[in-house]
Amino acid sequence: MAENINNINWYPGHMKKTRELIQQNLKLVDLVIEMLDARIPVSSRNPVINDITGNKRRVIVLNKSDLADEESTKNWIRYFREEGHEALRLNCNKGLGFKELYAALEKIQDEVNADRALKKPLRMMVVGVPNVGKSSFINRLTGRKSAKTGDKPGVTRGKQWLSVENGMQLLDTPGILWPKFDDPKTGLYLAFCGSIRDEILDTDSLGLELIRVLSKEYPGLITSRYKLEDLFTAGDYCDSMGREAEDEKEAALANMEAIAMKRGFILPGKRIDYTRTADTVLDEFRAGTIGRITLEKVEL
Repeated sequence: MAENINNINWYPGHMKKTRELIQQNLKLVDLVIEMLDARIPVSSRNPVINDITGNKRRVIVLNKSDLADEESTKNWIRYFREEGHEALRLNCNKGLGFKELYAALEKIQDEVNADRALKKPLRMMVVGVPNVGKSSFINRLTGRKSAKTGDKPGVTRGKQWLSVENGMQLLDTPGILWPKFDDPKTGLYLAFCGSIRDEILDTDSLGLELIRVLSKEYPGLITSRYKLEDLFTAGDYCDSMGREAEDEKEAALANMEAIAMKRGFILPGKRIDYTRTADTVLDEFRAGTIGRITLEKVEL
């Protein structure tokens, strides 16, 4: 049975083991690198990580910044730096931002070694939710395909110590979610970005909800991508439904049907192929082909 998108919670056994793994090995590292999805910096920031790592020094990297709104990413970098963390943006697929990352890590290594008679390489732990791009990040740092990569969450298993090209040491951990999402939007946003496996979700409803959010926050990108003349909003008379859209969800359904008709996603009997439409919108959002989108903005 697919998970109700309004009540998404996912905490399989290996997530519990990952938490224990992080706790057990935290004392072995000088630094925690926390990876966030630049499109959802709040929802992809696991509150469990804060509890586990405590006062351990942290560098926050906003990955997939090429998919996020550029101005919003700049604001988030400023926000995290004001929190007292080093923060920077990355595009792991293209290697953008790694020069700045190496400079920050080398500075921290010098500070850590300042009071040591025997200089040691910086030892780091990488943490983040599933599908945030940790494996691609590690492969960039090590200069080889040392970690499994994939577009589905949960491809990394167990603890791995790896050598960075500059001699630093890196501890990889599997992606970790947390037992319960206090805000339903957190689960939705993680699902939109692929951090929760589609197999346990109702993707038709998830795609509809994404269309609702994007129609409200990025109407220009939706109309441009799917060649729509305009978008239906609550209160509009929707020919596709034969009645007035009473709320945002009904308007989103009309927009979903309009997208399906433009793309030719029609089943025998002139029925809308909602599943194909939902899958297409989800895939194109995740790939960035709809446009650069940040779902969570920061107020500075």
